[in-house]
Amino acid sequence: MLTSEDFTHFPLEMWKKVLSKVKKAVVFMDDKCAETLHWSGGAAAFLEAGARNIKQFSSFEACGVNEPKAVFVVNTLLKGRTVDIIKDIISLSHFQYCVVITTVAHSVHLLANNVTAEMEGNRVFEQFEEKLCEWMGNMNYTAEVMHVPVIFTPVSQQLILTPTFAHLFPLLSVDLETINFKRPEKKRFGSLNDIDMNSLPVELQLEIKSLASALNSMFETTGTREESFAVGPMSRIIAGELASHPQAKNRRKTAPNKASIIFVDRTVDLTGAVGHHGDNLVEKILTVLKCLPGHVTDVQVDMLELTSLQRTPHSQNTVAPGCLAQSQSSAARSLWEAMLTSKHKEGVMEVRRQLVEAASKEKLPIKMSMGRVTPEQLCSYMQLFRSNWGALENHCGVLQLGLATAQTLRHPSLPRWDACLAFERLLLQNLGDSDFPAMLRQLLPLMKPRGGEDSSSSGLRLGEDECGPDELILLLVYLYSLADEAQPADQDTEEEEELEKLERELIGALTLVITREAELSPLLQKLTGCANPEELSTERAHSAVEDMFETLRGLSHTRDHLKQLRSVYTASDGVHQATYRPFLRQILEEVFHPDHLECPDIEHMSGGLTDLLKTGFSMFMKVSRPHPSDNPLLFLFLVGGVTPSELRLIKEMVTTHKPGTQVLVFSTRLLRPTDIPELLFSTRRLVPDIGV
Repeated sequence: MLTSEDFTHFPLEMWKKVLSKVKKAVVFMDDKCAETLHWSGGAAAFLEAGARNIKQFSSFEACGVNEPKAVFVVNTLLKGRTVDIIKDIISLSHFQYCVVITTVAHSVHLLANNVTAEMEGNRVFEQFEEKLCEWMGNMNYTAEVMHVPVIFTPVSQQLILTPTFAHLFPLLSVDLETINFKRPEKKRFGSLNDIDMNSLPVELQLEIKSLASALNSMFETTGTREESFAVGPMSRIIAGELASHPQAKNRRKTAPNKASIIFVDRTVDLTGAVGHHGDNLVEKILTVLKCLPGHVTDVQVDMLELTSLQRTPHSQNTVAPGCLAQSQSSAARSLWEAMLTSKHKEGVMEVRRQLVEAASKEKLPIKMSMGRVTPEQLCSYMQLFRSNWGALENHCGVLQLGLATAQTLRHPSLPRWDACLAFERLLLQNLGDSDFPAMLRQLLPLMKPRGGEDSSSSGLRLGEDECGPDELILLLVYLYSLADEAQPADQDTEEEEELEKLERELIGALTLVITREAELSPLLQKLTGCANPEELSTERAHSAVEDMFETLRGLSHTRDHLKQLRSVYTASDGVHQATYRPFLRQILEEVFHPDHLECPDIEHMSGGLTDLLKTGFSMFMKVSRPHPSDNPLLFLFLVGGVTPSELRLIKEMVTTHKPGTQVLVFSTRLLRPTDIPELLFSTRRLVPDIGV
């Protein structure tokens, strides 16, 4: 019987195909493939398979005379900049054997080259092989070009990510305006739900087709016939593309295993993604620690505490950082699973337990202490391992996770998490009794430069729980995503003018806050396009904030197309407080409902003509449609990201409602709250970088 483990092993099987080509080769790999590999065994797997070296996929890299073989692993089409980089590296080297592995299927390459007719073989790849030989300088040298879908990576037993599609995000109201702008007036779409695949920009079409092709490869390898369901406009397009994939039709006729997959747009619940109610340790680690360079998910863990080096301004570059991905140690893997899917307190307790256990195994002089776990206590345990090389090697994975926990718990920005949580709770309680302008007005007092008026030269001197621009932007997204839950105001001209005036005040205030920052956070850098405050003018900041508000105004309409699951808010009834009600919880309640009820918002996408016929017959007779709970395996694909606290929610829902069901979560990324503004306000959302 097929299990979720077969799918978490699939990425490793795909990497084995790549490993079979790397013996005695220098490997050149782009960032997204490197991140996928990072969670699937890391560089060690390549070196053990015989690779001589692993280098960045860059025009500034090359090989010597004694390195005749190269393997290129890329996540893009073999076009444009990707081809230029490969040519540059080969021209500066002395290769006699080149292998190029792309995650993009040959069928997508044909579409990218405007070839619509069916072609036998892999003509695009064969032509590229000839180019490789030409660049190597001898047509008798060896060149291979192949497609291997190394886009999935198992981050835990419950979660598979697709770093290649980390910036794929559902469509927004501003995207509808952009798409309609290029269409004749009579052919413009009325809503996001009306948009079809062919109306999207070519780059986005190719990215969706590439994702559908990779999913099809996974189902083909595992012998799975999937029933696809979708919630949201982008999910409908992806599920429809998977359903109509040319190879999928034949596979479904013969596949022995069955599974259900529900695609869900992140935009139907942005409240859960930017809120600070997630009582989860990993969510806080991802928020406060810096990302690994070139990575979307993993973070840098300072390892200096495990050495005898003195801490200086330059010492952070002396020791390589640790990380969260620990695939080698079974103890570290079990600790990571606990941290990812447990409550904050339980996760911290498990970190302490594992550190005590590791110290006891090494017979280190540990002093046991009960009660509250503190970062100082955790550090005192880990310092016992300092300079003990055998113990460090044996427990390196657990120590990295322990350091990540301690560094998060004592991080100066962590109190702002609690400050945001308190304000979000206040907004929730007032939401049912106030109109939206009144709710928005509550943010104005917070819109002040950090550190007060007299400290504009030093934005770093501030109260620990004082909200900075990142937190203010998150609160704006939180509030706008709940705008339709507020008491409806009388939308006369006067009310609209009042809202516009209030938004202008907020735009001006937030612009001032941003321009007074002594250092721009990664989010502000992406929002403004400036790397440091010296580059940032008031006009540029004001323009960026205005564009941001244009996107914010459309967030209250992200559930307009839904018939039943239209709210993520439960108002106070006088006895119980008002609460946020996660959209995923509502979906799983529908899926696991004992009466097997059909939810109009979970749209079945795999049926084709059969489903259309059933729709017609259902007008005058009872027709049974496929239901997500029909199959023993259920996949949830969150388009736009999933939070660690949502993983815990899913695990709890399955345990409570249907313990026998195996649920595996797929997502484009593991979210930290600040990821959402970055994705919402990205200028490349409709035109992703796929190497064209």
